Amino acid sequence: MSPTKPVLISGGGIASLLLAQSLRKAKIPFKIFERDASFVFRAQGYRLRLSAEGLDAIESVLEPALFEKFWKVCGKTGGVGFSGFNAVTGEQTEHQVPENLVSRGGKVVGIARGDMRAVFAEGCEDNIEWSRNVTGYELTKEGVRAIFSDGTKSIEGSLLVGGEGIYSKVARQLSGGKLKVYDTGARGIHGQAPSTAFKGLGEGVFRLRDDSRPNGAIFIITNIRAGDMDDPNIQFGWTMGAQPGVIRAPNDDYSIVGKAAADIVKDLTKDWHPRFRPLFDQMDEANAAFWKITCSTPSGVPEWPNEPRVTLVGDAVHSMTPAGGIGANTAVRDSALLGRLLTEAGGCVPGVTAAYEKDMRVYGSEAVHQSYSMAVAQFGVKIDEESSDTV
Repeated sequence: MSPTKPVLISGGGIASLLLAQSLRKAKIPFKIFERDASFVFRAQGYRLRLSAEGLDAIESVLEPALFEKFWKVCGKTGGVGFSGFNAVTGEQTEHQVPENLVSRGGKVVGIARGDMRAVFAEGCEDNIEWSRNVTGYELTKEGVRAIFSDGTKSIEGSLLVGGEGIYSKVARQLSGGKLKVYDTGARGIHGQAPSTAFKGLGEGVFRLRDDSRPNGAIFIITNIRAGDMDDPNIQFGWTMGAQPGVIRAPNDDYSIVGKAAADIVKDLTKDWHPRFRPLFDQMDEANAAFWKITCSTPSGVPEWPNEPRVTLVGDAVHSMTPAGGIGANTAVRDSALLGRLLTEAGGCVPGVTAAYEKDMRVYGSEAVHQSYSMAVAQFGVKIDEESSDTV
């Protein structure tokens, strides 16, 4: 292993890019391999709520000027609490001010996934190789090479970090198949609309729930900040979730985006209360997107023999349901921890990945279990490790 060889990063998501920022700041060379041709592909994505721990991790990595830019892009909602409504009747069903919603300064802080990705990529663009789909790796005498889907190989690196999400081939190879991601059967759709469409709700965090269907419940979560509600040029997002079997895509194609996804949402919500209808009638159809709700083994991150030259971050190692908004916050903790250890060591040296994985397994396992427990209550999902489908 040579700390002067670049760190190779598979995938260009938020965990990978934040790790790259840490390496850039420490002047450790790196290369990012992203399967898409640019960030324009798969630009859709639901809005992320940032926890205090997530914000602290991000701030510990970004240079002050870049963190200030990131902070300005984030939306901040006043601590007016969480409200639940019957989506069909419009009746309020609950109101509370849970402490775990507040991120910093008494505010609930959120950001669109695409906006976060754009900020994290600043200054790293020249180190990204596009249309590079990593399907595995080979260890060399002094390092590691990524193997691409076309059979070619990368330059030799000191470390390969698998950050390419739930379908990570690096994760499967490294763990010997121990890392598994289960399809919970629940589905979600992300959507956006002009902020003026949300004026009927007001400021706060809202859940609209529809229990009128015989095959299961549908609900919407949205985080609305007051300052931008009069500007139709600003969009707010919402996330729809449903219990297994309620939302179905044509031909079971859950990769569809745009109008096809938007039409399904509009049909599902056509009988909802007029107060909530603007969220869907005025939605930006191009930004609608499906996703499968998946989860890693609920008991936590398994152990595998440590390989000093390969490790994992984010969904590649601990995929979570959207319940509780825990996944992205755990991913940025990975990036901050691994980046700090590499910085302190001056690059990839023996012991770095073992130390990282030891700590990551503790908080990562706790987060997966917490997210899964909440999803059992919210989505009615159940993972049987013997019979449940994997992705």
